[in-house]
Amino acid sequence: MKPISPYHAPGFYDAALTKDRHRDIVGGRWEETGLVQMQLLLSQGLDRHHKLLDIGAGSMRLGCRVVPYLNPGNYWATDLSGALLRRGYDREIVDKSRLNPAQLIEDTDFDLPGVPEDIDVAICFAVFTHLPLSHLQAALPKLRQKLPRLQKLLFTVFLAPDAAHAKPHRQPDGVVTHPDRFPWHHRETEVLQAARDADFQATLSDPYLPRGQRLCLCLPGA
Repeated sequence: MKPISPYHAPGFYDAALTKDRHRDIVGGRWEETGLVQMQLLLSQGLDRHHKLLDIGAGSMRLGCRVVPYLNPGNYWATDLSGALLRRGYDREIVDKSRLNPAQLIEDTDFDLPGVPEDIDVAICFAVFTHLPLSHLQAALPKLRQKLPRLQKLLFTVFLAPDAAHAKPHRQPDGVVTHPDRFPWHHRETEVLQAARDADFQATLSDPYLPRGQRLCLCLPGA
């Protein structure tokens, strides 16, 4: 059976890390995308005292920017590959006194093992673009339940109009997405419904992000 994304293919991380490609395998555009992530968080009011969870953090593309900004110890990260997190920590985090490596957690199913409940803000950038809708529908209730003090959740998706959903769709940035394989696209109504089902109030923002992604901002329901 074909894996749902390249990241789920057996041996993918081992092969890439052996070639010292820890930056390349998280999608390229390292500097640009990390800067976009940081700007998004700052525009949403991220302050130094906030505790941030970076879901799908990979090799510290955001972490290398936000760890120096946050108060020491206020950054937590999860990823499908613990080895990739550790490589990012080793190569990209300059002042390691600001981040305990124990706060970098391998998590294969959005279970957030060891992540504290008092996370204020969470970001999940270019993760659900690699996964079918069922994973988004399963992940959001877990985040809502396991992070009771969460103030904001930001995640990105690819969208396709209803009329174009059943076939490959070219995004504004040129990426071709699909309804049944990586990179995955979804309907706007499906994404918003998944958020509502998890007791989030959600909005999808413009303009488009790198590769045509759309940002979904989720606030806890009343």
